[in-house]
Amino acid sequence: MLVLTRKKSETILIGDSIVIKVISCGNGKTKIGIDAPVTTRVLRGEILNSVQRITSIAPQAAPTLAAH
Repeated sequence: MLVLTRKKSETILIGDSIVIKVISCGNGKTKIGIDAPVTTRVLRGEILNSVQRITSIAPQAAPTLAAH
């Protein structure tokens, strides 16, 4: 993992087409902006975790639902 320190308005470049910019910092939060091609999926980690959890539960629940 690469760990960087950035100030407001500074950027991080990923490859040739993804830019991450620090928008604001304060109150224990950092707001960032992500500029990426529309073909690149950008998800918050907690959303990805929820989707993975639901996907892993769904196949197990299907036989139960079909039986009712």
